[in-house]
Amino acid sequence: MTTNAEIRIVPIAAEYIDGFHKALDTVAREREYLTLLEAFPLEETRAFVLGMIESGNPQFVALADKEVVGWCDISRHAFASHAHAGKLGMGIIPAYRGKGLGRRLLEAALRAARETGIERVELSVHADNHRAIALYEKVGFVREGLARKSVRIDGRHKDAIHMALLHEQPNQP
Repeated sequence: MTTNAEIRIVPIAAEYIDGFHKALDTVAREREYLTLLEAFPLEETRAFVLGMIESGNPQFVALADKEVVGWCDISRHAFASHAHAGKLGMGIIPAYRGKGLGRRLLEAALRAARETGIERVELSVHADNHRAIALYEKVGFVREGLARKSVRIDGRHKDAIHMALLHEQPNQP
């Protein structure tokens, strides 16, 4: 297997759309970590990624050789009153978990978000995803709320924890 040092974290590009779609579908079909239960059709995924690129929203993929094995993206909110904030999404395919890859992806996306003026990064995580919660807290996210029975997958309810990280911006005159 490829070692963590050989895994590259790169900005999303059109050439990685098929691989991103496959990785997203793999994680979604586990029916455990994502609210999405399967990837959107490839053409919708392509439109999403191309829109992220066009908008300058941070989106990174982890590449083992040429295979996409993980991703992290931050979608800036559309309303002008919320445009200082973005929503984070991420995932890693099973064979590559527990190797520090999530932190590398997260740090790349957060750095890019700060550079593009995103002051607030929000996320929702299933309350039973303890490893993800620990990672988010390590990089500075704080819990802001609990949504009880927010998700129902195969008849199982899950609570969701809402978290956010604030990038303090210098006051502008």
